[in-house]
Amino acid sequence: MLSTRRTPARPGAARSGLHWGLLGVAAFSLTVPFTRIAVGGGGMSPLFVGAGRAVIAAALAAVALTATRQRLPRGVQWARLGVVAGGVVAGFPLLTSYALTTASAGHSAVVIALLPAVTAVLAVLRGRERPPRAFWCTAAAGAVAAVGFAAAQGGGGGGLAWSDLLLLGAVLAAGAGYAEGGLIARELGAWQTISWALVLSAPLMAALTAVAAARHTPTATPVEWAAFGYLGVVSMFLGFFAWYRGLAVGPMARVSQIQLVQPVLTIGWAALLLHERITWPTLVGGLAVIACAGTAVRSRSARRPV
Repeated sequence: MLSTRRTPARPGAARSGLHWGLLGVAAFSLTVPFTRIAVGGGGMSPLFVGAGRAVIAAALAAVALTATRQRLPRGVQWARLGVVAGGVVAGFPLLTSYALTTASAGHSAVVIALLPAVTAVLAVLRGRERPPRAFWCTAAAGAVAAVGFAAAQGGGGGGLAWSDLLLLGAVLAAGAGYAEGGLIARELGAWQTISWALVLSAPLMAALTAVAAARHTPTATPVEWAAFGYLGVVSMFLGFFAWYRGLAVGPMARVSQIQLVQPVLTIGWAALLLHERITWPTLVGGLAVIACAGTAVRSRSARRPV
């Protein structure tokens, strides 16, 4: 059982954690629009984009780990890295790649805005914490707001579209990867955590990439290849350097609140890069989900020690 006793962070360290977290969020905010660009034209299959980006990042990770002679993870750390890999290396990229073949980037950003609340819930369960009742109420309200928005906008007839189910699955996967990654980053280091997770998943992701290329030979445009390159180098690798560094420096509950900015940035990028129209339902739905997620994260950070 993890201790819930918390050591107050020094002001300088707290600011450092927030700065690193903000840098990571800025990098991640372009992930959904660039995924939409990569899969939207049909030149690359969702499987190729979702798995191939991990192969690029794994190659960079292997070089970084070898060059710096990092020690191998031990024992149960490999299993914990498997959770990180399953969530942020395989689950989120693959599920969002398939979802964004039909869903717009702005719509997806609103559903994914639930991620901070999900991350906080999974971190609470992982650490066996006892947050106040307000935490569970607002987290549940955020889930209802996200699902309600998705059903009203994407499913037709009040039901969820298949792409929305994929996005919700991606949120659960990423939340698990973020929560576990933030904890193990304190043991292995920030960039080492995502690097080992990438290396661990490399054989599977390379096999999936090969299968995808064999079934559908990539014929993308230069812009689509550039978007794919960003996903592999920044979204899957460099962005996690900053994000896990911020979570490791902490305080984790406070740094995780920065993630609330991400859907706002993503919707802005979708309008600027994809020329998507920002509708009132998107704005209202996004604000509702962000407000609930933010309240949940703040109520958790304000909990009394167990």
